[in-house]
Amino acid sequence: MKYYLIAGEASGDLHGSNLMKEIKATDPKAEFRFYGGDLMKKQGGFLVKHYKEMAFMGLLEVLKNIRTLSKNIKSCKADVLEYNPDALIMIDYGGFNMKIAKFAKENKIPTHFYIAPKIWAWNEKRIHKIKKYIDYMYTIFSFEKPYFKTKHNHDVDFVGNPLLDEIKKYKPTDELKFRKENNIDTEKPIIAILPGSRKQEIESMLEIMLSISYDFEKYEFIIARAPSQPIEVYQKYIFNSNIKIVTDKTYDLLSFSTAALVTSGTATLETALFKVPEIVCYKTSWITYKVAKFLIKIDYLSLVNIIMDKMVVVELIQEDFNRERLSTELNKILDSQYRAKMFYDYYKLEEKLGTEGASKVTAKLIYKRTLQK
Repeated sequence: MKYYLIAGEASGDLHGSNLMKEIKATDPKAEFRFYGGDLMKKQGGFLVKHYKEMAFMGLLEVLKNIRTLSKNIKSCKADVLEYNPDALIMIDYGGFNMKIAKFAKENKIPTHFYIAPKIWAWNEKRIHKIKKYIDYMYTIFSFEKPYFKTKHNHDVDFVGNPLLDEIKKYKPTDELKFRKENNIDTEKPIIAILPGSRKQEIESMLEIMLSISYDFEKYEFIIARAPSQPIEVYQKYIFNSNIKIVTDKTYDLLSFSTAALVTSGTATLETALFKVPEIVCYKTSWITYKVAKFLIKIDYLSLVNIIMDKMVVVELIQEDFNRERLSTELNKILDSQYRAKMFYDYYKLEEKLGTEGASKVTAKLIYKRTLQK
């Protein structure tokens, strides 16, 4: 059967590639066409557009690129219609994908949404469009199924969290080898720096994240570089010999890290699953922050705190994200008593994420439902 997938970010590329792998295991004759990235491309099929051309962060950035976004939506609609897939699979990236879902539904193309739009965080009215345009929804957080059913009388499938699978299949490298290959001091403990995968995030976050390195000279500050970004984007912020960059080695880095400074997003959850004490950081334009603060109706920004429904990891947002606060909070998470409490919460968090096998469960459900059409 023919499958069309749409992922607009690095995390969507990761989850999309794993889903494609499981679809192939379920449907050996599967054919793919997709918006995504390098990981999805490795699974075969035809990459129509790379997510690097689609990922815009913040209200101002979206407004500046509104013509590009409109062209992307228009060309995607035309491509989906021409391909006429047996199943259209949209992976997160709600703003873009909901527009495609409406078009697909109008053209009688079956719609599947993997990783539900976060309407529990903002714009809850989207439930009406979800009910109207999405045939099947696959959620990755346990609280979402009762939320949709109880509050909106809408059935969804909770399939587990795909990060559990990704981390389970990770095979750790030798720490000494990792340090030597990346010119990292073999004695100093590591502070991992995860500044995000978008250029705008890196430019907003990295300078402040690295500014405290002089306060912690007994540590190595190691930046996890996203393979989608040129190394020059990171190098211009490096001013200290104890700051290094590793590329496409985030899980290795987290495996050997004592603490981490992490831009809000999927990486906060990955860091917690690796049991690394972290500080969640986020900064955007003033107008984007004000609009988001008005619209968002939840108490926390990071997935760790949202899932646990309490403050497990400190969130330094906007004005709070500064050199002084960051240095103070890093000192705290290096304290053994503080760390012990965080570790306890991390294990509780893992329990809440459900069982492994999200990609496999989702692939089988999509295949079964596509056959029945």
